[in-house]
Formats: sequence, C-alpha cells, structure tokens
Amino acid sequence: MARIARGFDTEAAFDHLARRDRKLGAWMRRMGPIPADPRWRKPFDPVDALARAILYQQLSGKAAATIVSRVEAAIQNDRFHCDTLARCDDATLRACGVSGNKLLALRDLALRESRGEIPDLRQMAGMDNDAIVAALVPVRGIGRWTVEMMLMFRLGRPDVLPADDLGIRKGAQVVDRLDEMLKPRELVERGEKWGPYRTYASLYLWRIADADTKAAAPTKRSQD
Repeated sequence: MARIARGFDTEAAFDHLARRDRKLGAWMRRMGPIPADPRWRKPFDPVDALARAILYQQLSGKAAATIVSRVEAAIQNDRFHCDTLARCDDATLRACGVSGNKLLALRDLALRESRGEIPDLRQMAGMDNDAIVAALVPVRGIGRWTVEMMLMFRLGRPDVLPADDLGIRKGAQVVDRLDEMLKPRELVERGEKWGPYRTYASLYLWRIADADTKAAAPTKRSQD
C-alpha cells in the first residue's frame, strides 16, 4: 500500500463540509476555521502513546498526570516501551498508583511490542485506518475509541468518525436540533456526507457540544 501522509488540508476540509452540510456549515462559519494540529507532523512512539492512553483512562487529567510522572520516575525514563517498563516489578508500578487492570494492560502492551505485534510509526504510514484498528484493539485495555483518537490527533487521518463518542453524538444532536442523540449506527449514516473529512467534522461536533453545555474548558481526549 502507498504511504499515507499525516495530516490534511484544513481549508479544503472547511470548504467541503460547509458546502455539503448546511446545518453544520452554519456552526462552522460561526466558530471559524480550526487550524491543523501541529502533532500531525511530529514523530511519536505508538507504544508510548498507547501506554499513556491506558494510564489516563477513567481518571481526571490531573490525577492521571501525577501517576504518569511517578511511573516515569520509577522507570527512569520518559518513554514507555517494553524495555523501560520491564525495569519495574508489579509492586513498584502499583505503588505509583497504577490499578490492577491497567497494570495488566501495560504488561500485555509490552509483551505484544516485544513480539513485534505493535506497528511502529513507519509501518502505520502504509496501513489504512481499519488495519491500524485491527492491529491495536487486541491489546488489553485498548478499544476502538482509543485507536480512533490516535488516528485523528497523532496520525492526522482525515476521515475518522468516532461514532460511539458521546461528545460527537451530542454535537450532532445540537446541529440537527434533535430531541435525543443519534445512535452510533445512525450517526455513521448521518456522517456519510462528511466524508472524506469526517475527522474535521468531528472536531467541530466536539466544540459544538462543549459550547452547548457551556463547558469551562474543551473536553480532553486520550491523545491530548
């Protein structure tokens, strides 16, 4: 498969979505263009990103950051991968605040990396979205949503719609002035007209949901 570029033309995405969807386009014009994410061009280690996503699950940003810093100190490294995680036994990681389930997830991630089962950044450049999802969801503690966040915020894939995300479903509800949120399957159908820029539409739907609930700060994602 040909190499897939990271990132996309946000101006082209804005124009396309504003033309294809009048309701969403009105919100987009009101909010203004969302610029390209600088992380799309930055190298990163997928294993490290997945490990951090595991540690951040179901915790506030502050609590998770504290645990992450403790683990970094324990492994004496700011990169999580099989070699650095192997520096600490289970008891040490638990003492850092890592729960039992997250510890099992980290160990499974490290084991799969050591077996060569986790594609690196270069390999991901030749894989489509579904192939990346299929490669990563077998990792304990890693679901489709977590991989979709990586596809959107780290790899800059232009056509990702996390249909199970409550924020996106809420945003679509606001745009369409619905009494209830669309079910994930219905949202997938609704989002067909947003292709091939469903990632960019998702960024707006999150902001629309935050604006509707008058959130004090944008909702954090696992790859933020």
